[in-house]
This record gives sequence, structure tokens and C-alpha cells, in this order.
Amino acid sequence: MDHPDRRIPLRLCRDSAEMGLLMARELVEEITRSAREGTTLRIVVPCGPSCWYAPFTELVNARRVNLSHVEVFHMDECLDWEGTQLPRNHPYSFRGFMERNFYGPIAPELNVPQARRHWPEPDALDEISRNLVEQPADLVYGGWGQDGHIAYNQARRHPYSPVTVQQLRASTARVQDNNLDTVIALAQRTFGGAYQFVPPMSVTLGLSEILPARKIRLFSDTGAWKQTALRVALFSEVTPEYPITLLQEHSDALLTATVETAQHPVSQHPEWDLGVLP
Repeated sequence: MDHPDRRIPLRLCRDSAEMGLLMARELVEEITRSAREGTTLRIVVPCGPSCWYAPFTELVNARRVNLSHVEVFHMDECLDWEGTQLPRNHPYSFRGFMERNFYGPIAPELNVPQARRHWPEPDALDEISRNLVEQPADLVYGGWGQDGHIAYNQARRHPYSPVTVQQLRASTARVQDNNLDTVIALAQRTFGGAYQFVPPMSVTLGLSEILPARKIRLFSDTGAWKQTALRVALFSEVTPEYPITLLQEHSDALLTATVETAQHPVSQHPEWDLGVLP
């Protein structure tokens, strides 16, 4: 965590349960602080990691934390091959999952008002983007992908239209095709390798809506799937191949990982000869 070459602050948790409780407590602290100050708390919220939803809703209900002053911007959503929304019971319908697991368990009188819940539907992107650019979020919660994507800002691998760091930094909310490696990773994670069931498209907030936030807090408890992206984020120069490296430019960004996620097989096997020239 205190490596001299580290480019982004990092903290570790023992496991998913510890990380979920940490996430829940810190978000409740932000919510109660803004309530005391009489201000609206504008937060960008992910669908994953999912370890924090149960402890968060338990804390809100037990402490009677009123969320009426909270404004939530959901960061991404999966789409079918025609760019339309999935059935709410699809395992990759982020809205369906969040309605069941984030909003559903909270007492109705404490919950975020419907008008303050912003879902990234294709037809609403211009309005959401303008809202977040004109008044940046106070806090971004999220994870990172296997290629270091923040929200669904995947590394663009199209051979005829690569993007520069500058273009990635200026990216806005959009509908896009999912990368093949994203499809394969999700297939392995959820469908036993059945890539046919993975949504081939997605909608995401761009980095121009995410990076201006006052605080950015990213978390991962998914082990091997995120290990390389974490190492690149911590030690590589900024590169469009791993969008998470752009957090190096942020004044208040923090990565949190489980011990398993912070490990890496290459570092654990110094005897390996990978054929890489010194």
C-alpha cells in the first residue's frame, strides 16, 4: 500500500464482507454529513460490487437515515443487440437488480425519491450528461472492470478507430458495443461460459461526467478478474488501454481491494520465464 512508485492511494480489506461493511458505513457517513449541512448529496452509484447493499440498507433502516436529500445517478446499464433495455429479471439488468437490492429493502419513508433517481436510459443520456457536467457529483462509488473500465468505459479496441487519452478523458455518456473480452468475462462469471446470454451492448456515463466528481471511491472484491487492472492502475502511466489509470489525475481518488484482488500470480512466481526482455 505504501510502495514508493504507487500512483493512486490504495487500501486493503480482508475479504468481501469487510469491504461491504466499509462501503456501507462510509456512504452513510457522507449522507448524514450532508443532511447536517443541509445540502443535497449527489452520488454516482454502481450496480457492482454488490457486497455493500445489505449492510447499507440495514444501517439506513436501523439508524433511520433519511435519504430524501440524496440524488442518485446510476452509472451504466446493459442492453440487448438492438440497444434496448433488458427484462428487469435478467441477471444483467442493472436497474432490476438495484430496484430489488438497493432501493427495495429501504423503508419507504426513508428512501430516495423517485424523481432523484437517474437511470442511464438511451433516451435520457443528454439530460443526465448535462446535469453532471454543469454540477459535478459529490461522490462516485464504483468498481473497475477486467480492462480497468470505470462504469462501462471499456478500453476501445476497434482497429480502425482507436482513442487517445485525451479523447477518453473527454468521453461522454453513450451507447456502445461491449468488448469481446467483457462478454467472455461476464459469461464465465455468470453463465458458465454461455456467452450467448451476455448482453452485447451497454450504456454508460462517460469520463467527462465521472472524473469531475469531488471524490471517487472504487472497490473490488472479485479476485483474479481484477488483479492486473489494479496493478496497472497503481504503477502504469496513463493509458487508454486501462481507463482506470486516469484516476491518477484526480485529487481525491482512492482504490480499495480485498487482499486476494491485490495479489497477482506473476509476482508470486518469480521462477516463471515469460520470455519478456529485460
